[in-house]
Amino acid sequence: SPQWRAKGDQHRTYSFAAASAEEPYRLCVPTAWDGASELPLVMFLHGAGSDENTYLDQNDQLMIRLAEEHGFLLVAPRGDQGAYGNFLRLTAPFGDEQAAADLMAQVTPDSERTNELSEQDVINVLELVLSEYPIDRSAMFLTGHSMGSGGTWYIGGKYPAYWRALAPMSGPFVQESGYPWDGLRSVSILVTEGTQTPSLEASQRLRDWLLENDFDAEYLEVNADHGGMVPLVLPDVIDFFDRSRAGCRPRGCSPGPR
Repeated sequence: SPQWRAKGDQHRTYSFAAASAEEPYRLCVPTAWDGASELPLVMFLHGAGSDENTYLDQNDQLMIRLAEEHGFLLVAPRGDQGAYGNFLRLTAPFGDEQAAADLMAQVTPDSERTNELSEQDVINVLELVLSEYPIDRSAMFLTGHSMGSGGTWYIGGKYPAYWRALAPMSGPFVQESGYPWDGLRSVSILVTEGTQTPSLEASQRLRDWLLENDFDAEYLEVNADHGGMVPLVLPDVIDFFDRSRAGCRPRGCSPGPR
């Protein structure tokens, strides 16, 4: 294909037979890449009501520019029509087991199938990239915002062997019970949140629980609402991935809001 190991910002598709769809994804490969060296990889999962392009094009393509500057291959799947496998939403933040149970009680065979296809789309896209580009398997990172934060928790926990670090943004859509926490003992985590969000208190509880249980975790708050926090934390997320890749990251919680 003329696209084989192409560089730059690319809009791609592949045939996803199980979903009967020509599934889109966005791929951004550093323009300075020499065509042979192993690349670090960042996968981004979008929030509800968005697609694989929305966040990448926002803020004058800040995410793409940061990936280019730091030499990361950036890939963003659509996730088909679902939430990447995670059924939790803002009404079930960390620490509210009953609200989580109430949401899970609403799962139907159709919604379960939708989420299965969404999860599979993420893994399909990741494996397509891994089969085409020389990726540094020790430097693969997963991040996402809101619904994509839930996907980061779900995909990160279910497939920890892929990831060096996770960075869920404004979405503590995970619970203490029933989650495969032990698989993340070798994975670094950066939780980011806005001070004007409905999930702030839950993210703070999650921060405290992660540190009390000796996970390799950091936490960052910024003075913003749910959507406005994204451009403020993106530079920190990419820097966190850089530090994780270099193996020089200190453990522990970074100080309060800024």
